[in-house]
Amino acid sequence: MTTLPDDREALARRRLIESMPKAELHLHLDGSLRVDTALELARTRGIDAPMDWIGMSAALIAPMPCADQAELLRAFDLPIALMQDADALERITRELVEAKAADGVRYVEIRWGPRLHVERGLSLADGIAAVCAGARDGASRTGTVVRLICTALRSHDAEGNVELAETAARFIDEGLSGWDLAGPEAAYPDPLDHARAFEAARANGLRMTIHAGEWGGADQVRRALVVEPERIAHGPGTIDDPALCDELRVRGISLDLCPTSNWQAGIVPSVAAHPLALLHRRGVPVTLSTDDTTVSDIKLSEEYANAVEQIGLSLPELWAIDRRALDVAFADEGTLAPMRESFDRWAAGIPELGGTAG
Repeated sequence: MTTLPDDREALARRRLIESMPKAELHLHLDGSLRVDTALELARTRGIDAPMDWIGMSAALIAPMPCADQAELLRAFDLPIALMQDADALERITRELVEAKAADGVRYVEIRWGPRLHVERGLSLADGIAAVCAGARDGASRTGTVVRLICTALRSHDAEGNVELAETAARFIDEGLSGWDLAGPEAAYPDPLDHARAFEAARANGLRMTIHAGEWGGADQVRRALVVEPERIAHGPGTIDDPALCDELRVRGISLDLCPTSNWQAGIVPSVAAHPLALLHRRGVPVTLSTDDTTVSDIKLSEEYANAVEQIGLSLPELWAIDRRALDVAFADEGTLAPMRESFDRWAAGIPELGGTAG
C-alpha cells in the first residue's frame, strides 16, 4: 500500500506527541486497573468476575458512550471489589505509574477514594500507606514524579469524610498533596454538605480540587467555587457561561479536562464537540488528562492526539496546555522548577511547538 503524504504527516505528528514529556493531573486509580492484574486479583481473592482476558476487559471498560454519569460510575464497582487489601492497592498504584512512564508521562497525580477500600477490614491509614508505597516504588523505578490526591465521596457521610481528611493529612510527607470531592452530582449537588472536610483538609496543608460539571453544567461548576478550589475536575459546560469563564480566568482556577471520559459520560455529544479548544482560547486555564486509563480505554498520548486531530488544537496550543499543568500541579516548587526547565529544554528544539532548532 502506498502511504499518502497526509498519512505520513499524521504519523509524524503522533510520534511527536508520543515523545512529548507529559504531565497528567486528573487520573483515577480505580479506573486504571490492568486487565491481567484484575484477572489475577479476581482469582486469588475469590471475586466473582470474568476469568478470561476478553471478558475481564469488557467488564472493566465502560460503554462508549454511557447513558449518563451514573452508568459510568457503575464501571468502578468491579475494580473497587478487587482493591480491598494493601497488596492489591500497592501493586495497582506501582503498575499505573509504570504504565504512565512508558507513555512519556513525567509528572502524574493519582487520585482515589480511600473509604471505598475498607470493606474487608483494611484501615484508612493502612490503605493510604499502601498507595503511597506503590507510588514511591513506581517513581523510583521510572523517574516519573508522583503526587497523590485523596478523594472523598459526595455520597459518604460528612463526619466520615472529616476523619478521612485528617487521616490523609498525616501522609503529606509521603507524597499525598491534594484533596478532592467526587461522586454522583445529581443526587448530591451541594459541596457544602462536606464543608467541614474541606476545612480540615485545607487546615492540614492539602491542596484543593473538586469534581464538578459532570452533571448540571456551568451552574454546577459555579456551585463548586464555594469551597475555593485551585482546580476543578471536568467542568466542560463552563463554556456556556461567559461570566464564569471570565471568573475562572481572573482567579486562575484550572479545569482539568478529560474529553474522552466526558463523551463517555454523556456530557458532550462527541470528542470532536468538546470545548477544550474554545475554553483555552478564551483564556480559561485548562489541563488535559485521561481520567481513567482502563475505564475509558485510552492512553494520554492518544488523548493528546485526539485533541489535535478531532478537537482542533494546534501543536503549540497542545504544548501550552501540557506545560501549564506544571504551573498548577500539587507539588512543591523545588520539585516543579527543575521539571519545568526539563520540559522547556525539550521543546526548545521542536519547531512545530514554536521552538527554535539549533
